[in-house]
Amino acid sequence: MNHSPSNPDSTPAGPKPSKPRSRRRLLLAAILLGGSGVAAWALARERAPVVLHYEIVNEYPHDPQAFCQGLVFDNGSLYEGTGQYGKSSLRQVDLESGKVLHKINLNRRIFGEGITVFNGQIIQLTWKSRIGIVYDQETFTHKKQFPIEGQGWGITHDTQHLIVSDGSSTLRFLDPNTYQVVRKIPVSSQGRFVKDLNELEFIDGEIWANVWTTDVIARIDPQSGQVKSWINLRGLKPRAVRRNRDAVLNGIAYDADQQRIFVTGKNWPTLFEIRVAK
Repeated sequence: MNHSPSNPDSTPAGPKPSKPRSRRRLLLAAILLGGSGVAAWALARERAPVVLHYEIVNEYPHDPQAFCQGLVFDNGSLYEGTGQYGKSSLRQVDLESGKVLHKINLNRRIFGEGITVFNGQIIQLTWKSRIGIVYDQETFTHKKQFPIEGQGWGITHDTQHLIVSDGSSTLRFLDPNTYQVVRKIPVSSQGRFVKDLNELEFIDGEIWANVWTTDVIARIDPQSGQVKSWINLRGLKPRAVRRNRDAVLNGIAYDADQQRIFVTGKNWPTLFEIRVAK
């Protein structure tokens, strides 16, 4: 997801003030879970999932005009889906240079969302058009489209099912042949639902999800829906876009062959390779 500055539904929160490191983990959990006051603080302190931090391994150029909605690394190639009405696209991008190698633009009435690569096809969601679009991975030729429930935000897969987010706290697992929902899981942490799940990536048996308007990634157990840990990416947002409230963290890609993790954001000029600090 989300949304162009002109969209009245877009109300991203402003940057949060930094907190002392000794208290950050507890406050982060309480804020993410929508709690406040003594009860939320006590809940966070008692049962907060581990909060992990990051190290920057490499930095690569990223098109600052790309409103990143989906990011995938597959077979040596980086793919990106971008959003906003009149600007949505599907791209193949050279990682090292940031150069766009192949690009198609979506219909001006369609707001592009998350993407995934599955069995030689690229699947791209749309925000409010209630369709998913299927392309040939090599040629970007439009092959077909299929209906989706509600809004489309993020999409990934576990090799057996497509996994889709819609901005709520629920993830849907789809049959990759019929696109029918086969099961749903509510995502929660400390007994509370975690909403605004956005761009998704399946990494080493976990679902990683950007949480819209925050600087964190949730690492989710695909069976239980429990958040196993948070990755705190505070401070990663490039200085050039820190005043842009729509330029939020969004975009996770995984190079399984070399075990590299890439992240970026909407209109960010940089794509980062990161290592999660244990």
